[in-house]
Amino acid sequence: MDEKTAESGWRDFYKVGAITAFTAVLVPLAEIAIDYLPGVADASQRTVTVVDWFTLFQNHWFIGLRNLGLLNLIGAALLAPTILAIYSVLRQDNEAYPAFSAILYFMGMAVYLASSRAFPMLSLSGQYACATTDAQRALFLAAGQAMLTEGQGRAGLPLIEFACLVISTVMLSGKVFSKLTAYAGILGNMLLLVVEIILAFERRLPGVGMVIAAGGGLSLMTWYLLVGRRLLQLGRL
Repeated sequence: MDEKTAESGWRDFYKVGAITAFTAVLVPLAEIAIDYLPGVADASQRTVTVVDWFTLFQNHWFIGLRNLGLLNLIGAALLAPTILAIYSVLRQDNEAYPAFSAILYFMGMAVYLASSRAFPMLSLSGQYACATTDAQRALFLAAGQAMLTEGQGRAGLPLIEFACLVISTVMLSGKVFSKLTAYAGILGNMLLLVVEIILAFERRLPGVGMVIAAGGGLSLMTWYLLVGRRLLQLGRL
């Protein structure tokens, strides 16, 4: 494959990266929309014990998955082609740091997928509902309690956010992406890293944490849109 053919293949992939970046914007919007669905807030507030979680999964399995990070998993997977496309663009000026950030991103995504509690809890809920003896139910309750004790499995998210912070910083010194794009990525990922630090010590975000999370989310949505637009432009060249 000659160099011209290779670059043509990357240009086609830029369009894929643009589409996934635009689609990733819908993830935080979906999070907000789900909160306003009838009965969601009430059902989520009652998830205190393992039995509460199992009941939620049996009655509203999607809400249970969402409350344990399903949309974050989807968002991380959607952004993977975008990160590869950004790497291809930035590698022409500075290959080392874009490659480093891409590696960090996929490491973080792998850790996050492996540590997710969403689908294991859904499986345990189904097994608990099918259990016929008290001993079986006690076993599934103990397994569910162990998962809840470990937390919601956010391991990997700080690595993903740090990788995006690095790649946004590289954008700042390059000439392909605008300064606004770089600053939006830097601000959004820095704020979300602060949120992860807060969540490491608190089970729920306090009022200030919610403000920081909202600011980080808005900045990242802006970053996705700006990155997607630029990748789409590059794909059409």
